[in-house]
Amino acid sequence: MPYRRLPNTDLARLHALQNAIQQAQEADFTDQVIPYKVQSEAQRFLVQFENAVMQSKDNYTSKVNANKQYRHVVQNARMYISHFIQVLNLAVIRGEIKKEQKLLYGLDPHNHIVPDLSNEEYLLEWGKKIIDGEQKRMANGGFPIYNPAINKVKVYYDIFCDHQRQHMFHVQNTERVQGDLEPLRAQADAIILDIWNLVEGHYADLLPFEKMLKCQLYGVIYYYRKGEKKLSAETDRELKRIQDSQPTIQWLTEE
Repeated sequence: MPYRRLPNTDLARLHALQNAIQQAQEADFTDQVIPYKVQSEAQRFLVQFENAVMQSKDNYTSKVNANKQYRHVVQNARMYISHFIQVLNLAVIRGEIKKEQKLLYGLDPHNHIVPDLSNEEYLLEWGKKIIDGEQKRMANGGFPIYNPAINKVKVYYDIFCDHQRQHMFHVQNTERVQGDLEPLRAQADAIILDIWNLVEGHYADLLPFEKMLKCQLYGVIYYYRKGEKKLSAETDRELKRIQDSQPTIQWLTEE
């Protein structure tokens, strides 16, 4: 007999519950495989679980779409901040800006390498330093840097900041939804296991292939082991012939 295995995805859990409930509702009232109480509890839980899974799916789709836009925003902010620093360094090298003024930006006067902008935290840090530094230098009478101008850098930096906050919200929301869904998955597994035990118990006296077919109608999932012979109608017929060929033992009692 192949072994059964509980579903391991949310869609498979939903399918197993839906199958069991539908089959139980369509069964003749004289042959109730799943008690009405179990059916009712499973039906109520199914509605709750379906809503949670749908919310998780919607949240995932929203997160994916937001991430695509977020990556583009991050790329723009990194490009403009990096470009501005490179132009600033070139102006220092040409003597147009005193190297000591790089301290206003938090930059090393003797180092003309663009700082690490590989992650969002560094972008937030250096974007603010560059914007504040340029404003301080101009307030002291310095000529503004163009191509890119600091106002344009600030536009892309502010857009990045807004999207970064939205990104963190999506991350936190995803964690919350997944946290709410996890106990429901455990509850779904427990309900499915209980139903499968009831179904298999109900059909315990049937021959293997017939039993498997009956149980599968209720959503029970079976897997064959490596090298295991698959069940068929012929399997049941052969087993029936063997059973019928066994001698019947009659117990005699003394009068």
